[in-house]
Amino acid sequence: MKRYGNLWSQLISFENLLRAALKARRGKRFRPSVANFEFCLEVELWRLHDELEAGTYRPGPYRSFRIFEPKERLISAAPYRDRIVHHALTSLLDPIYEPAFIHDSYACRQGKGTHAAVARCQEFARHFAYVLKADIRKFFPSMDHEILKSSITRKIKDPDVLRLVAQIIDHSNPQEPVSHWFPGDDLFTPGERRRGIPIGNQTSQFFANVYLDPLDHFVKERLRIKGYVRYVDDFLLFADDKRTLANAREEIAAFLGKLRLRLHPKKNVVFPVTEGIRFLGYRVYPTHRLLAKENVWRFLRRVRQMQADYRRRRTTLPEIRERLMSWSGHARHADTHRLREYLFDTIGFQRAAAE
Repeated sequence: MKRYGNLWSQLISFENLLRAALKARRGKRFRPSVANFEFCLEVELWRLHDELEAGTYRPGPYRSFRIFEPKERLISAAPYRDRIVHHALTSLLDPIYEPAFIHDSYACRQGKGTHAAVARCQEFARHFAYVLKADIRKFFPSMDHEILKSSITRKIKDPDVLRLVAQIIDHSNPQEPVSHWFPGDDLFTPGERRRGIPIGNQTSQFFANVYLDPLDHFVKERLRIKGYVRYVDDFLLFADDKRTLANAREEIAAFLGKLRLRLHPKKNVVFPVTEGIRFLGYRVYPTHRLLAKENVWRFLRRVRQMQADYRRRRTTLPEIRERLMSWSGHARHADTHRLREYLFDTIGFQRAAAE
């Protein structure tokens, strides 16, 4: 395998940091921390460059919070200047790793995404009779630091880049507790190995693809499963008989053990594709797609909150319109014409009477 070096000067160049800042600020430029950084953008970027060059750069503390939809998760947000470094790193590493990734890995890659993954899911549902739907139990909290660093080292040999990668990984704040034992472990092994990276980081999405790339190649090249789709830790395998998928599930479980990961015990099932495949907010059938019911209920809860905010003058109609159109764009990828017509005909916004 070819290993890449002489990357550091390109990573810390002012041009790369500026491009990274433009990516990091998307949708966030009016937040105070971003606005303050942008006010003296050139000075701040050169300061960041100098710290990286001198080896004095240190990541700042995370701001953590929990979200509860679609399920409860801990989200950790890095300071804005650290997010610039994350984008600078991934923009350098993406072109190196991209050719090695399989076609049907869809998370956080140019030209991929949720809608492309759902379309590919439906394409396979039209050609195969059964599907194995699975995900990995507590994937981000379970990612082993040493395995992740070794994965990066196999392709990157620049010592400064590897030092930055290790710094970002080691700086991960505590995640949800996970206690898994694997063959060869003793009683203390799970406590001795550091694991878990924050979901909110740009680097974490990239690291997830690197960490699970061996799984992708195992499924395609060793198990020879033609129908396979992965989005982060959610993945689907398609075949024309149940036994093929049941055997694949056992082999995947054993392979994931080498990565110190486990399949979710209640979320790996084999069933006919005609039952509909719940995947990334949709229910996918060979002939059509529907929005998952919980997706519609979440949207209606958000609408009620927007209506309350508008009555109290905490938001504006242009902001509301942007959010409604965003959901509508997502819903258009399913057979929802009548649903969207009904919802948008019945939703209204009124200001409270002036006091």
